[in-house]
Amino acid sequence: MKVRIERSKAAGTVSAPPSKSMAHRDIIAAALADGTSKITNVAYSEDIKATIDCVRELGAEVTAAEDSVTVRGAFPFGEAGRERRFMCRESGSTLRFMMGIALGLGGRNSFYGSAKLMTRPLGIYEDICKANGIVFNRFDDRIETEGKLSSGVYKIPGDVSSQFITGLLFVLPLLKGDSVILLLPPVESRSYINLTVKALKDFGVDIIWQDDNTLFVKGDGAYVSRNIMVEGDYSNAAFLDAFNLLSGNVKVTGLDADSLQGDRVYEAYYEELSRGHATLDLSDCPDLAPVLMSLAAALHGARFTGTRRLKVKESDRGEAMDSELMKLGIKTDLYDNEIEVHSGTLQAPTEPIDGHNDHRIVMAMSLLLTLTGGEIEGAEAVAKSYPNYFEDIEKLGINVKKEC
Repeated sequence: MKVRIERSKAAGTVSAPPSKSMAHRDIIAAALADGTSKITNVAYSEDIKATIDCVRELGAEVTAAEDSVTVRGAFPFGEAGRERRFMCRESGSTLRFMMGIALGLGGRNSFYGSAKLMTRPLGIYEDICKANGIVFNRFDDRIETEGKLSSGVYKIPGDVSSQFITGLLFVLPLLKGDSVILLLPPVESRSYINLTVKALKDFGVDIIWQDDNTLFVKGDGAYVSRNIMVEGDYSNAAFLDAFNLLSGNVKVTGLDADSLQGDRVYEAYYEELSRGHATLDLSDCPDLAPVLMSLAAALHGARFTGTRRLKVKESDRGEAMDSELMKLGIKTDLYDNEIEVHSGTLQAPTEPIDGHNDHRIVMAMSLLLTLTGGEIEGAEAVAKSYPNYFEDIEKLGINVKKEC
């Protein structure tokens, strides 16, 4: 889908979309429980649809309504030897969460997804499988595992995706015997680990931080069904709030001021960007990189550190933003773990912006096109996390024209 955005300013009130991160966690926790849970304030992004498909494969019964899901948990999970096929679409969270769970439940498991998803790093699980005598085979179109994890001590590098840690945290409480996860510093994305700890606690499972780098998981546990409402999403609210730095007047509602979401930091980062050239650390909030880079381009430039993991997102986000900002006359310098966005004068692009099949690239570049005008190809990528993005910004006064 191609979208044309005319020069226009945003004004009005908009509700933040539901948190995709918490919806993943709540739906999975409900699926691991014995009993029926209702989860409200759910947005059916492509990633959430993938997680729903996968918990059904676990044996959970999921009934979807307009903005809620009712989940009858899969516990006690049936035969350990049953073969499962998990369709993860393009969702890295779904793949890594479900892989950890499947390894703990045992049996034969196959994981499918887009070509890009199948190239995402999974070395942590490969190493765990090797150490536990579990078969791990990687093919172009799928990943296969066979075998079962045991409780024990798991040493995980803290500077890899927290999704591996979350996958283990979901399943270790269900195994016989206690477990410990040792995070080898530096620990990045700690906020996402804490979101998992919160979700598990909500469903009756307590994870204990013994110190800054050690998680204690009591075994032989069980999840408890419950009803819960998904909180608003700071990651996507950042794109709506960004209009206020571009001469807009937007009020974003529906956010929990006490949220554990790490992307809450965008509010402080926006203040720094508005004051002048800023140096911002993205190691704990990599999903904010595209919107922060766009705002830096429109304002005073910025230096971003902790950017190494941007290479293994839906796109190589540093490279993607570099190539698209160049179309607007903005220069960036890319380094191994750092990106510099130079200040400059935005120019209307003479060719369409490429969305790189990445929802956050599309949304970030759409912000700048409200200043210059222009087109984005591949705009349908927003369905991955925020299907109603263009409808919401239209309600705020942004002139959007879609071409299928």
